[in-house]
Amino acid sequence: MRRSERLAWLLSLPLRERRRRVRELSEAEQAEFLTHWRLWARPGQLPPAGDWRTWLVMAGRGFGKTRAGAEWVRSIAESDPAARIALVGATLPEVRAVMVEGESGLLAISPPCRAPGFEPSLRRLIWPSGAQALLYSAGEPESLRGPQHSHAWCDEIAKWDNAGGKAGRTWDNLLFGLRLGDRAQAMATTTPRAVPLVQRLLAEPGDELAITRGRTEDNRDNLPPSYLRDMRRTFGKSLLGRQELDGELLDDIEGALWTRVLIEATRTSAPAEPVRVVIGVDPPASAGGDACGIVVAARCGEGRGHVLADASVEKASPERWARAVAGAAAAWQADRVVAEANQGGAMVASVLRAADVSLPIRLVHASRGKVARAEPVAALYEAGKVRHAGQFPALEDELCGLIAGGAYQGPGRSPDRADALVWALTELLLDRPAAPRVRVT
Repeated sequence: MRRSERLAWLLSLPLRERRRRVRELSEAEQAEFLTHWRLWARPGQLPPAGDWRTWLVMAGRGFGKTRAGAEWVRSIAESDPAARIALVGATLPEVRAVMVEGESGLLAISPPCRAPGFEPSLRRLIWPSGAQALLYSAGEPESLRGPQHSHAWCDEIAKWDNAGGKAGRTWDNLLFGLRLGDRAQAMATTTPRAVPLVQRLLAEPGDELAITRGRTEDNRDNLPPSYLRDMRRTFGKSLLGRQELDGELLDDIEGALWTRVLIEATRTSAPAEPVRVVIGVDPPASAGGDACGIVVAARCGEGRGHVLADASVEKASPERWARAVAGAAAAWQADRVVAEANQGGAMVASVLRAADVSLPIRLVHASRGKVARAEPVAALYEAGKVRHAGQFPALEDELCGLIAGGAYQGPGRSPDRADALVWALTELLLDRPAAPRVRVT
């Protein structure tokens, strides 16, 4: 990792002098050398000064957020025997796999003589000092109603389930229980996304909130060079790259048909039984050009549309994208495939038929631009008639780049994924009523 000034000073010494300095350390000091976090940490991984209530670490992937969170918890547990710490993640398996047992988790970073004991059945960690930490899932807000804590570490808050406002309720219940000790504090680590909970934290008073921002490259000394090179080559300065690598919180574009807050309000974890499934396809003009947009959507019994999957493929030959469509149709038991035929209707139909002769296909011809076609579908979102069964970053970035009036300011040259979604939801909710499907059992 990028060394602190003290470590840099030590490494700048000649080898013989460096060894002498280390040998001058006591046996106990030498044992502590490799786990002395303030020696090895970058400044952005250390708690900021001030009397803050919430420390928000909002940085790109690979920045070292998990290590910073685990080391903060360790420092509290070792110095305060009365500490009662909440560890909150998107799900309990993630809390255990990342925050507790991960390579940068609490068990891995603790010196053996002071490592906590982990009791999985009780979802509890106990340090030799007497401090304790309990594991919680953000998907179960009520589990935080009642327990009291002095500190909390909340990981990847931007991916907490926000269906029905769960993420906000989890945070509220956590705050109500932060009432032990002289000054309760919470640390939140996350890759930035403009979800309601992140925006809410950013609106906290300046004296209550401390923010650390960072990029993936800040941790270049601890990451394989090939990883950084490949990620930059693939994502560059795209919206997804700016968010996931540069740690930027992307603002909504003025005049956009979709906003990130609007999309986050549509999240659902378990859609109802579908009565009709449609796959929208926006074929590319050439194999080396734009992506082939392939989006799976369903109309469920309550009348809403549910976006189920983004199966889009990049720079694919006609045979490859047709196989991707056929695979998605089989996986989701599609009732129909709606494909734009402006690039050659006969070709589109024949390629799809070659991939799967039984595929139910409807060809549609675009008489209006992509943005104009999208406006009625955006109105469905505003009316609460569409849900997203999961997170689809590339698709959602394109939706947020469609501007009222005909412009596109999102990633890539063309909103192919967004257009595929528009075709699917138009077929399901706007063109005609959906007849209930009859399933043979």
